Amino acid sequence: MTTTIALNSDLIQTLDLSPVQSAIEKLLQEGAIASEEQQLRFEIDYPREPEDPRELSEIPEVRLWFIRLDAQYPWMPFLLDWKAGELARYTAMLVPHQFNRTEGIEYNPEALEIFVMQKIFVLTQWMKQIGIPSTSRLKSIAKMLGYELDDAFFELIG
Repeated sequence: MTTTIALNSDLIQTLDLSPVQSAIEKLLQEGAIASEEQQLRFEIDYPREPEDPRELSEIPEVRLWFIRLDAQYPWMPFLLDWKAGELARYTAMLVPHQFNRTEGIEYNPEALEIFVMQKIFVLTQWMKQIGIPSTSRLKSIAKMLGYELDDAFFELIG
């Protein structure tokens, strides 16, 4: 079941993570965190001037909120609804990038590589702790962001 967390300018301006904390705490108490894989979406209502061409990921206040979220829940990519574009948007909030009219979002390659590897390390450890098989899931995350990881890599960090 998809969970949508609504964010508004007040939550963003005050760096308030309470809507996410409530959702995560509920999942943890119910022991349902594993069943919520790829089920989380964010609905962001952040007012901008009509002539403001920036994407949400280019607004410093919005990015700062997501940086705080990532510091609190570094395993958040596990929960994000990839099919709805949440993994790409989350990554854009945390990785320097630019938009290209024909190619779409273009991440800074070195920053993206660091982000992907950090998430793989965090998720590997977290998924082991809660008993979720991880290799194929982590390969999928990496692939969504343009990286191929082979089994030998996972044996190395095992």
